[in-house]
Amino acid sequence: MVELLGPAEIRGLAAELDVRPTKKLGQNFVHDPNTVRRIVELSGVGAGDVVLEVGPGLGSLTLGLLAAGAEVVAVEIDPVLAERLPKTAAERAETAAGRLSVINSDALRIGRSDLPAEPTALVANLPYNVAVPVVLHLLAELPSLRRGLVMVQTEVADRMAAGPGSRIYGVPSVKLAWYGRAKKVAAVPRSVFWPVPNVDSALVSFERGHPASTDRDALFRLVDAAFSQRRKTLRAALASWAGSAERAGDLLIAAGIDPKTRGEQLDVHDFAKIVAAEGL
Repeated sequence: MVELLGPAEIRGLAAELDVRPTKKLGQNFVHDPNTVRRIVELSGVGAGDVVLEVGPGLGSLTLGLLAAGAEVVAVEIDPVLAERLPKTAAERAETAAGRLSVINSDALRIGRSDLPAEPTALVANLPYNVAVPVVLHLLAELPSLRRGLVMVQTEVADRMAAGPGSRIYGVPSVKLAWYGRAKKVAAVPRSVFWPVPNVDSALVSFERGHPASTDRDALFRLVDAAFSQRRKTLRAALASWAGSAERAGDLLIAAGIDPKTRGEQLDVHDFAKIVAAEGL
């Protein structure tokens, strides 16, 4: 039996640890057990899964993941919270606490060798200010990650899941699409957090697919260049990347793309064609 944390327990733990949630670390703790159950259910994880949780905080979601039968590897940057989490698990999930490993580290610095097991899924309430970099870093460093469900700021969720032609389609959309398919699956009300954030939140799911058949770093450099000047045509925006506007135009034509097109009109496979043309 796993006892999830409610508002009173969250505030009690924070008082015990003298924790004052900071904007710098993006600390907004979920205190609603029903929201935790919903996140775990939507993630689809269970026995046999090794779940990587980034920013577990006081342990609300951690306990929900343990209740589902998963093995949990929690990466927490705050040393005070990282030290308390195993004790919270032992107190509230005694028979499941052995399936929890806690690493006091920055998720942006984590690699395969830092983890006790290879995670199969990422499930996390991510700090808003580093959500996209964290997801992209983990997908790059941990090929064992096959799927995930992350809670992020709604505007970030929209950008992560956006498709070509959308006003909000951009660098995060294309880079995440290189790894697989992302989808915005649910909104999360502000009221389930303590302290209450001044932005809305949403859940984004992703599944790793077969990456576009081109060099990732080369494609990412191209994408950065294409969106660095959104209002310009690709011929103009890619001038520095290609060496000149004329060569950029030639590469676009070779890739079967109109040089007057703008970056937000291309999908990840179109960008892959440009990289392939550049390599000829």
